[in-house]
Amino acid sequence: MSAFNPSSTLQRLLDAPVRPGRLAWIGLRTERRGGIEIVDAVRCSPDQGLIGDRYGGRTDLAGQGGKRQVTLIAAEDLAAVARFLDRPEPALPPELVRRNLVVEGLNLTALKGRHLAVGDDVLLEITGECHPCSRMEEVLGEGGYNALRGRGGLTARVLGGGQARVGDVVRRV
Repeated sequence: MSAFNPSSTLQRLLDAPVRPGRLAWIGLRTERRGGIEIVDAVRCSPDQGLIGDRYGGRTDLAGQGGKRQVTLIAAEDLAAVARFLDRPEPALPPELVRRNLVVEGLNLTALKGRHLAVGDDVLLEITGECHPCSRMEEVLGEGGYNALRGRGGLTARVLGGGQARVGDVVRRV
């Protein structure tokens, strides 16, 4: 939540409704610099993050799930990055940017510091921005790092476990 005065115009705008989106893609990073396993569904756990993802079991100093248990990116941002790089395809293949969840129809930037529901069971706490790493220059080509800046998505931790499936509704809680 924000530190703005709850009755301020800006706070009312930040709290205004956000249209729900849809989970379009799921990828699991099984090993460092390894391939991405593309799946139709994934089990999410507060203790283990996304089951099968290498970042899943990390915890923070308080013993909670790590702040980077899950990474999310908007399909619209993948399309924008492809245009910045003058790539012919309509969007970048999600596995290139190594995020776990691709959401479409939802402005992820509007969710910073909020909670996000995926389907009926999964509850995520948005913990920060997911900045590109230097590897993006290698993977996306010259200019890849800068093309992804500001469009790298968000990081999250799992608060409520369950199954997330491609096609699930994704909404701010």
